[in-house]
Amino acid sequence: MKKYLTMFMIFILVLGALAACGPQDETEDETTKNDSDETVATTEDENKPEKLVVWEDKDKSPWLKDVAKAFTEEHGIEIEIKEVLMASDMREQLRLDGPAGTGPDVLTLPHDQIGELAVQGHLAEITVDSAVKDRFSQSSISAQTYDGKLYGLPKSSETPVFIYNKSLMEAPPETMDEVYSFSKDFTKDGKFGFLAVWDDFYMAHGVIAGNGGYVFGNENDIPNPQDLGLNNEGAIEGVSYIKQWYDEGLFPKGLIGENGGSTRDGLFGEGKVAAVMNGPWQFQPYKDAGVDIGIAPMPELPNGEYMKTFMGVKGYHVSSHSKNQEWATKFVEFITNDENSLIRFEQTQEVPTNLALAENPAITENEGAKAVALQSQNAIPMPNIPEMGTVWEPMANNLQTIVTGKSEPKKALDAAVKQISQSIEASHSN
Repeated sequence: MKKYLTMFMIFILVLGALAACGPQDETEDETTKNDSDETVATTEDENKPEKLVVWEDKDKSPWLKDVAKAFTEEHGIEIEIKEVLMASDMREQLRLDGPAGTGPDVLTLPHDQIGELAVQGHLAEITVDSAVKDRFSQSSISAQTYDGKLYGLPKSSETPVFIYNKSLMEAPPETMDEVYSFSKDFTKDGKFGFLAVWDDFYMAHGVIAGNGGYVFGNENDIPNPQDLGLNNEGAIEGVSYIKQWYDEGLFPKGLIGENGGSTRDGLFGEGKVAAVMNGPWQFQPYKDAGVDIGIAPMPELPNGEYMKTFMGVKGYHVSSHSKNQEWATKFVEFITNDENSLIRFEQTQEVPTNLALAENPAITENEGAKAVALQSQNAIPMPNIPEMGTVWEPMANNLQTIVTGKSEPKKALDAAVKQISQSIEASHSN
């Protein structure tokens, strides 16, 4: 009996213990969970900044102001927008203002500057869900990636196209041979058939690469700065073709150097030029000048190849000097979503890379966007490695000596490649 009584008492005690700990533990677990959730919410709220500072490209902020209001309403964070000229000032100001603590949380850049600024420690790697990256074309995400790390989200893509004055040219030619013949007949009395600032390497690249030249060779889709193709036979052939236009007086003498772009745009705006090679950033200024423009992909080169223009992908980035990188990343995700990217396109005409917008009528029925999309199929993304910074000046300087007749193509290109190689060796060797 004692044995059974003892076992019975143990059984009762076990049941009591289970009864006591069961619901109570669940309550404690729930309490712990609630405390944890409250802690996360409290921590997030404590880390929430009063405002984020955003640097947008000059004359491109109206759309962003509208979109930023929605972000502020949702999260209670004010957005301070400052316009900075992206082409020349954005990178330099970040280098100065970022470390000083007076820079932006978010800024916009062309993708070829990413590598250099990342290496220098001015850009923050961002982490986003795969669903966010899947919103964009793979090439545009690749352009925002350096050394396997994502440094921004795509804003838009751009590449030079053929822009013509419909009152002077009925339809865009399909080949550059046709453009050349048209120009020979049309160019007289201060008027020109076609203008391109081909001493600018960004513009000249389409001709050079279309003939077989290249900046850096590629190994597994990674640019190899030790393999330069800017003085090979194709590059020489391409530059010789460019020189022909200058030699035959089809381009005005002012179409060179720093004033080349303003000369082209001024003459086209005055109705003295039938067609030009330029980028989508110039669509609206030409329209504002009163020109009824038509827009098409660049015509084929005499060798039957397409012009392999440079493609640039602008993006939004987070400064590594920002104290609000998490919220800055959330803002970048917000302004590049499909809805807001469409708003930006409708106001700025900069073509987004969001896959969901590829078939949107607002884009497919837009002549400029369609031309950029078609030309982009033959375009080459600008290399975004730091070594790309060594290419621009030597190529521009030596292209100028070619088009002004001061040097022959092979000699000038050999000199450019030598300068680039020396700069890479001095500045970027391990």
